[in-house]
Amino acid sequence: MSYSPQVDAFRRLHEAGCFVMPNPWDVGSARWLRGQGFKALASTSAGFAFTQGRADQDVPRDMMLAHLAELVKSVPDLPVNADFENGYADTPDGVGANVKLCVATGVAGLSIEDATGRGEEPLYEFDLAVARVRAARRAIDETGSGVLLTARAECFLTNHPDALHESARRIAAYAEAGADVLYAPGPKTPEQIATIVAAAGGKPVNALVYGDFGLTVSDIAALGVRRISIGGALARAAWAAFIEATRLISEEGSFRGFAGNGASSSLNPFFTEDVKARS
Repeated sequence: MSYSPQVDAFRRLHEAGCFVMPNPWDVGSARWLRGQGFKALASTSAGFAFTQGRADQDVPRDMMLAHLAELVKSVPDLPVNADFENGYADTPDGVGANVKLCVATGVAGLSIEDATGRGEEPLYEFDLAVARVRAARRAIDETGSGVLLTARAECFLTNHPDALHESARRIAAYAEAGADVLYAPGPKTPEQIATIVAAAGGKPVNALVYGDFGLTVSDIAALGVRRISIGGALARAAWAAFIEATRLISEEGSFRGFAGNGASSSLNPFFTEDVKARS
């Protein structure tokens, strides 16, 4: 079956090999990443939240949907995967309804987390979590869009006492429930990553690299991972430089934080040519 060019391209990327899918947070960062030759992009809930003066997980559904539509429009020739958090609903029916809204933005893929966002109960109970994935799968199928569904096990990020074992258990169940791609953010060692790959039962796995773990793209690919994303890492790197530069000014009266600004000299020529190409 043939879908939109972006969905078809996204599906092909997951068939073999391993690709890096970086995460822009606005139009400019999306256009820059496209210009560097990346074949697919993904939103970052944290990166976008910071641009709105909000904490991660504090962006309302409709604001996120508008952002996703803007990202898709900014790179019309690339697949965009949506970080759709927990689907903005607790119930399977609510997840299904919101997934259809997300598909309508034009994304080629979307991810659904099993984190509740509530400290006293950080993960959805196992059976409910699986039912939520099934509901997302059913909703996508009803749209006929072919959008790829990524199911996320948030055990590491919610400090589960047996994060690796529980992640593997949930990943296996989500694969059975119809997820196209499996994702357990948090593992940093080859052994942990390999365990998640094995639990997915041959389905594509996304690995998150949010810091320098001493692993290269080739190292991660050799473990059987099909897709590497970096979450809010690029946005946090930009903010880290901003925070340090402003700290130096306010506390020391120093402008040493601008020492690396020369690297940004390529921005004006890049965007000048990019706008010409788009028009």
